[in-house]
Amino acid sequence: MNASETLPQVLQRLLAAQRYAVLATESGGQPYTSLMAFAVTDDLKGLILLTERATHKYANLMANHRVAVFIDNRENVGSDTDAAVAITALGEADEVAGDECVCLRDAYLARHPYLDQFAT
Repeated sequence: MNASETLPQVLQRLLAAQRYAVLATESGGQPYTSLMAFAVTDDLKGLILLTERATHKYANLMANHRVAVFIDNRENVGSDTDAAVAITALGEADEVAGDECVCLRDAYLARHPYLDQFAT
């Protein structure tokens, strides 16, 4: 982050550059993390994540909708301690259906076209 950038600019740059995030869910009081491909809604207020229903994270989400999502730009070099940018988004996950599902899936696939078969 340089001194002339605003927080929204830094956030927009980070979310545009990174393709993967860490999703944290909870299972019986125990945190559970998953590496996830993600996309962002145009207003930067929502993250789009896809998972199969037969996963541990999906079961966790159905039992407790509260989540944390961590996104960073580290490069695993010493300068990361000074230069890396990281964000944690806290919120609730919702399963979507119908037209909203199609719209969000299209936004996800625009960012991750190689996941087309998975997304359908």
